[in-house]
Amino acid sequence: MKKEQKSKTALITGAASGLGFELALLLAKDDHDLIMVDVDAEKLAKAKEEILKNKSCKIQLINKDLSTCNVAREIFEAVEGRSIDVLINNAGFGVFGSFNDTDWKREAEMLNLHVITTTHLTKLVLKGMVARGHGRILNMSSLAAFQPGPLMSLYYASKAYILSFSEAIANELKGTGVTVTVLCPGQTKTCFQEVVSNGVGKTSSENKINFNVACPKAVAKYGYEAMQKGKIVAIPGNINKLLSKLPRFVSRRTATAVIRRIQEKNRDA
Repeated sequence: MKKEQKSKTALITGAASGLGFELALLLAKDDHDLIMVDVDAEKLAKAKEEILKNKSCKIQLINKDLSTCNVAREIFEAVEGRSIDVLINNAGFGVFGSFNDTDWKREAEMLNLHVITTTHLTKLVLKGMVARGHGRILNMSSLAAFQPGPLMSLYYASKAYILSFSEAIANELKGTGVTVTVLCPGQTKTCFQEVVSNGVGKTSSENKINFNVACPKAVAKYGYEAMQKGKIVAIPGNINKLLSKLPRFVSRRTATAVIRRIQEKNRDA
């Protein structure tokens, strides 16, 4: 009698919408059970319903604010010792404005989410993956990781941290059966820009620099396939690949000035 194959389990943060939701859909289609984490309980419940319309799988919902202290430990304890085969650290947000004027409380929450929660959750899940000899981790960085970003200085810096951290541990994990991929998309059509611009005047759509805006389904598919192949750095789109190399061809001062101009154009400071 053929032994029934055990379903793999994936944990996705920021899973209620955007890239997190699209990645959850792809994992469900590949017969993964899901642990979906998000701060928005209502959207999380709707996301579960949407996934179960197309695919039958076990889904555990965890409603947590990933920007709070020690939340990674709380999530890890909430999964009740389940083996995590795939970890996707997707949750994130941005804060716009001059560093001198922005709200420290909100910035501290962003740094805690991008740096502390991402790192701690990776550490907690990684030990089991290495012990079992298999596992895949996908960390969400950004095209922002490749250069400084005036008017979003801490967001750009935190995404650079995720890129560097992911590349380093990917190297450490060679030969263990565990891979780490860092996805670095450019502008993507999600609710991210609305959150960034919260409380900030918005320019009209005809004045914004909106070229090269990607579809979240396409970005998620690209990142998912890169993770499955064990690719370390995944940059979707040829234009984004070129832009990631911009600091190599112009001075960092010039690259920084270009980024500032884009930020000023896309939002009324």
